Amino acid sequence: MTQPIVYVVDDDDDLRNAIIRALDLNGYSAEGFSSAESFLEAGISGHGCILLDVRMAGMSGFQLQELLMAREFTPPIVFLTGHADIPSTVTAMKLGASNILTKPVSTELLLQAVEAAILESSNHLQGRLKVKDVQNRYETLTQREREVYELVIRGRLNKQIAYELGTTERTIKAHRHQVMSKMGAVTVQNLMHTANILGKLESAEEGL
Repeated sequence: MTQPIVYVVDDDDDLRNAIIRALDLNGYSAEGFSSAESFLEAGISGHGCILLDVRMAGMSGFQLQELLMAREFTPPIVFLTGHADIPSTVTAMKLGASNILTKPVSTELLLQAVEAAILESSNHLQGRLKVKDVQNRYETLTQREREVYELVIRGRLNKQIAYELGTTERTIKAHRHQVMSKMGAVTVQNLMHTANILGKLESAEEGL
């Protein structure tokens, strides 16, 4: 996984630079942006987190958050604001903000929020990698192996699968072995887990 970066988006040059210095001194890589628009233009979506001011010239932090949430993945957001209000805070948290800190904020509290947001980012990316791995494995299955896969996760026995597919139980055992091997599953429970990741369990339950 790539080195996390903390993106500091604030139109207060002195505060932005002070935050970046504090992050650098504590071992974090940080980049600064003076506006929401400049951050959007950079097209950033990697591992790390965003320290985002609420009130800025041009697009506000909350407006930027709404745009970023429409993406497949965006780094977790920690808001920094001197103008917190309950409705806006509730909205920001519902949209997935990692934290909202009120200015002035202590370095200790800031670092705690950054660490939590980076952990959140790491967990999310690991989950995405796991999904991608399962999807890639599924793509290696032949059409017949996919048919066997679908019936196994529905709880069918080998002889039942053989009957439904019009072949022999011995052939199904061979296909099933290939399915388990290609999907990296040792047990049926492992295979069910891959089906859950692929979103196939609901359709399997409907077919019961």
